[in-house]
Amino acid sequence: MVGLFVAGTVVSLVQFLRVRDRRLLLVAAMFACQSQALAREWYDVWRDAFQAGVCVAGLALVLLLARRPSPETVSRAEGAAHAPEPASPLALPKS
Repeated sequence: MVGLFVAGTVVSLVQFLRVRDRRLLLVAAMFACQSQALAREWYDVWRDAFQAGVCVAGLALVLLLARRPSPETVSRAEGAAHAPEPASPLALPKS
């Protein structure tokens, strides 16, 4: 199981090098902390510290994803700003 999280860390870092999106570093940190937590014994205090690291990285990722709109949303909003207003079905016809 630890190997899957290490592989996830490596894939996230390779993807970061490819696209340079900083949010992928948080994903890699989550995978790395989880792999370290799973490698520890249940009584080791570092297991809890690494689990807390997963939680902190996950919450930071949620905050970063909520702040930045996706490129599709931005392009649709820009297109909607230039598009004419749709006619209301209750609007009176112009004569």
